[in-house]
Amino acid sequence: MTAVVGKPTKRIEGLGKVTGSARYTEDLQLPGMLHARLLLSPHPHARVTRLPKAAALGVPGVVNVVTEEDLPEGVSSNLLARHGEALYSGHPVAVVLAEAESAAADGVERLGAEVEYEVLPAVLDPREAMRDGAPLVRRDAEDDEEAAAHSTVDVKGGKETKPRNVANTYTFRRGDVELGFKEAALVVEHTYATGRLHQSYMEPHATVATLDPVMQAVVVYTSTQAQFYVKAQVAKALRYPESRVKVVAMTVGGAFGGKFMLLEPLAAALAVVTKRPVRVVLTRREDFLMSTPGPEAEIWLRTGVKRDGTLVALQAKIVFDAGAEPGAPASIAAVLLGGYYKTPNLLIEALEVLTNKPPNGAYRAPGAPQATFAIESQMNIMAEQLRMDPVELRLRNCSGTGDPMPNGRPWNRMGMRQVLEALRDHPKYRHRERGEGIGYGVAVGGWTGGVESASACIRANTDGTFQVVLGMVDITGTATTMALIAAEVLGVPVDQVQVVIADTDQAPYAGASGGSKITYTVGPAVKAAAEDARRQILAIAAAELEARPDDLEIAEGQVRVKGTSQKQIALAEIARKSMSFGAKYAPVYGNGNLPSPKGSPGFAAHLTKVRVDRETGEAQILDYVVIQDVGFAINPPAVEGQMRGGAVQGIGWGLLEAMTYDDQGTLLTWGFTEYPIPKASTTPPMETVMVEVASEFMSFGAKYAPVYGNGNLPSPKGSPGFAAHLTKVRVDRETGEAQILDYVVIQDVGFAINPPAVEGQMRGGAVQGIGWGLLEAMTYDDQGTLLTWGFTEYPIPKASTTPPMETVMVEVASEFGPFGAKGVGEPPVIPGGAAIANAIADAAGVRLTSLPVTPRRLLEALREREKVS
Repeated sequence: MTAVVGKPTKRIEGLGKVTGSARYTEDLQLPGMLHARLLLSPHPHARVTRLPKAAALGVPGVVNVVTEEDLPEGVSSNLLARHGEALYSGHPVAVVLAEAESAAADGVERLGAEVEYEVLPAVLDPREAMRDGAPLVRRDAEDDEEAAAHSTVDVKGGKETKPRNVANTYTFRRGDVELGFKEAALVVEHTYATGRLHQSYMEPHATVATLDPVMQAVVVYTSTQAQFYVKAQVAKALRYPESRVKVVAMTVGGAFGGKFMLLEPLAAALAVVTKRPVRVVLTRREDFLMSTPGPEAEIWLRTGVKRDGTLVALQAKIVFDAGAEPGAPASIAAVLLGGYYKTPNLLIEALEVLTNKPPNGAYRAPGAPQATFAIESQMNIMAEQLRMDPVELRLRNCSGTGDPMPNGRPWNRMGMRQVLEALRDHPKYRHRERGEGIGYGVAVGGWTGGVESASACIRANTDGTFQVVLGMVDITGTATTMALIAAEVLGVPVDQVQVVIADTDQAPYAGASGGSKITYTVGPAVKAAAEDARRQILAIAAAELEARPDDLEIAEGQVRVKGTSQKQIALAEIARKSMSFGAKYAPVYGNGNLPSPKGSPGFAAHLTKVRVDRETGEAQILDYVVIQDVGFAINPPAVEGQMRGGAVQGIGWGLLEAMTYDDQGTLLTWGFTEYPIPKASTTPPMETVMVEVASEFMSFGAKYAPVYGNGNLPSPKGSPGFAAHLTKVRVDRETGEAQILDYVVIQDVGFAINPPAVEGQMRGGAVQGIGWGLLEAMTYDDQGTLLTWGFTEYPIPKASTTPPMETVMVEVASEFGPFGAKGVGEPPVIPGGAAIANAIADAAGVRLTSLPVTPRRLLEALREREKVS
């Protein structure tokens, strides 16, 4: 029985956010600070032929205009167009620096009116980009580290010879796929497509950089998920040793994978050039035009199955539109597409194709929603044609612990079967109500689990409290989770633990806050540090009380001999005895260092109920169930939030979202007016179910723990996380509107350290899944101009339309995660789009193979079916 973990706990950082006292990057005001605004190219591919800086310098308050070529030799901004060649509409070609924000904006306007471009051939479609003779997007292409930062999938292996404009290609083979298809009684073949999705964080990108003349260093204040990653990249861009770069991670106003790094090298370089603090804050429009959204994908999928439902063959070609820089999660998508189900014969080719669109980045479970939409739609199609229950078909074929993924690596301990069984047994699945335009959809999705080495330090204070010092970035309430872990081990109330997120000069190392890995990697480091501190406390108390450490316990702020309160010493007194002049004992300072573990896959299954209006093509999601393997829900509300949010984003995949460009590479759908995302007002009822399948421990990953004091642990395996979603929808055949009526999220959380926080993750992920399914897609015109920028043109799920949502936590404890916990952030978003699409197909009688399932698309499909019939 645990004392504090597993119990609902309010987020310790929540007060600052809800009262407005939290400090964000944009709030910083440094003496002498310059304001920077960016001049963006209106063309998808162009070369600047004339840039009259005097136009901007004539504005009062403007002090400088900088291009990439104006930076010191060897220094890079990692953002401005090189040699004046813009590779996408929205590519920054120059930056105007001024004493005031308004002056910088006026300078950009003046400069933009006089700059001249030579428009170059552009290619916006990845299929066209691969054709012989297609315009070359860029001459250099290197792998993006962000994909590797999210998952344990080997993104480096299996590369093949690359066609034109293909940054990377991967091929995975097993068995004889053609022989497998000959054995099949049923072969199903479809092509699936998903749009480009913005991460829809509330706070646009913002960075402030300044110089520290004493330390001869640059200091970067920024909204980032990965402060140590930013430190390394800024040092690389400036050609500085890392000791001359300090990064301070500010409060982050949402990220979802979109805030690894963007403005930081530029701001740092400008500070070096001007010798003054520089502030770069994007407007909402700029953020949509030049940030790194989740990529669009097209997946051709062919599957073969025996009459009894046994999968015998799978073949796929996956094409990701990477935009103007490499880094699309094609290999992750391939591993998941062919990894959920045991298939003896498979052949998967995955390509990252460059186009003249903005570079893509990570978006919550990068590559997984796209792959899951394809395979989970295919599973429902096969179940229907075989006249099998769709969940039973999945259970017949689902992978288990030790089964090989397409890359040959075995699945670590996983809870996919458990979340599917929970879905099968759920009352809302067993008793599905039928009616006009009503449909149900299920889907399961998983994540291999992110891994990275981590360290933590804990200090005992002379007032009996403890301070936990960490280098992670808290976005989703993980500081509360760490406080709970430390409090549980130390035997004190959680309000006696203070969590300090320090800067990169003072913090122990932690990896990026992404890929569902912070609780799983930093959590064990905190636990180890707390155990280290506890050992020191008991040793001091044993000496003072003349007892053995094994005979002592910590309770009510005291260390006492078990079974009696007569022999005891206060924690505060122990700290004082170790932290005073002439102290008898060394200070209590616990360290916990962990090398990188193997990943822990996470899976989710979604059930959706939809009503389809055959007259209008409108699909309405009536109900939604999200079932997810969460390992263990340390903070269940946070896990549920991830599940719900991911499902809502899946609705965006399924029904709404796609960034649209015209044939000139101009984005048509920029902003939330043109780019629809799920809204709370239209989000269906949603139920979440957590399945807890424990991750396991085994040596893998980083060879050594970080060099930071004591408390080293060997590297564990990752802990996969799975979620299953059930959605109920109503489709209006007159309008094509699909309304989600109910939603169930079932997830393996391992162990919920803070159940409300875990539930929050489950719910939040499910809600984002609704965005995938029904709403979200960035739309561009044929000139490559984004049309859907901002939250007016780009629809996202709203609270007012979010459906009732039930969360179910399944706890299959991980072996390495603290108290069996595993990462819960990625799985709940993964199955949403597929579950919604399956529900709409059930309700409307027509299947759409492109997300989002918008009313227009559904209405067109219904009318096309009427013509055929």
